[in-house]
Amino acid sequence: MRRYGKHTDEDDIRQRPNPKGNRPRTSIRPKHEDAAEGMVLTVDRGRLTCLVDDRVVMAMKARELGRKAAVVGDRVELVGDLSGKKDTLARIVRIGERTSVLRRTADDDDPFERVVVANADQLAIVTALADPEPRPRLIDRCLVAAYDGGLEPLLVLTKSDLAPPDQLLEMYGALGVPYVVTTHDEFVDGVAADRVHEHLKGRTTAFVGHSGVGKTTLVNALVPKDRRRLTGVVNAVTGRGRHTTTSALALPLSSGGWVIDTPGVRSFGLNHVEPSRVILAFPDLVAGTENCPRACSHDEPDCGLDAWVEEGHADPARLYSLRRLLATRERREGD
Repeated sequence: MRRYGKHTDEDDIRQRPNPKGNRPRTSIRPKHEDAAEGMVLTVDRGRLTCLVDDRVVMAMKARELGRKAAVVGDRVELVGDLSGKKDTLARIVRIGERTSVLRRTADDDDPFERVVVANADQLAIVTALADPEPRPRLIDRCLVAAYDGGLEPLLVLTKSDLAPPDQLLEMYGALGVPYVVTTHDEFVDGVAADRVHEHLKGRTTAFVGHSGVGKTTLVNALVPKDRRRLTGVVNAVTGRGRHTTTSALALPLSSGGWVIDTPGVRSFGLNHVEPSRVILAFPDLVAGTENCPRACSHDEPDCGLDAWVEEGHADPARLYSLRRLLATRERREGD
């Protein structure tokens, strides 16, 4: 073993060549001050379609972002080739702060949450009144996800020519959720789209719903023909719709808003949801939680909300609705 003394010259020390070049590593990252702002329209296998000014640009996530992923609706900053020409690729170097997030897990046992849409103002929950039958538990879960993520809910009930909406509307009346009821003929005539459009002007609205309820058909009626998506039919044997939308896609409205069509869902896991965030959607009940015991589930004997309602500060139906929504986190969708 060769030893070096205090009189060792630097020429006596052999330096290993750097196989990756002589450029030293640094923690300093480029500032990308020339980055352009854009919005993510859809994501497909690591490639992100973004709108930059009036151009559609294909991009990929920059390595310096690490595991942070961009989703549909994200405001991002891009560098590189922003021409939008065929076979060009830009890089997303920054993801803006989100004002809202629609999140879900694959099921209630899955600890990994997935952000489906970012920065939407509103969540349109589309459900058929028949063919397929309505699923109140799924509606409840979508409502919880909306309240948890900071989105305002909108109920869109389709196929009212096959079954009346009264029972379902009564169930959600205490929540004060706005709604639109449509028939099949109104879809054909375009009247349904006009009525739904009144709730979408100037807003970004994510559409969710069970497969086969008419969600994508409605979205197609709201946007120009050249942007429409394939639609499916309900299976006569299983009563389930066929998944025709495989990825979320943001589409512009002539009124200046956006609609985001999401894949049809058969389950909506809520493993990630904190009950303390759900109650924020019930401002008339929030003050009543001051007398709740610590870590109160809001559905136990010592819950302060019972006395709050008995004193006349809030409608009992509102407390019932809150507890029903919170309970849906603890039960599987098929229970």
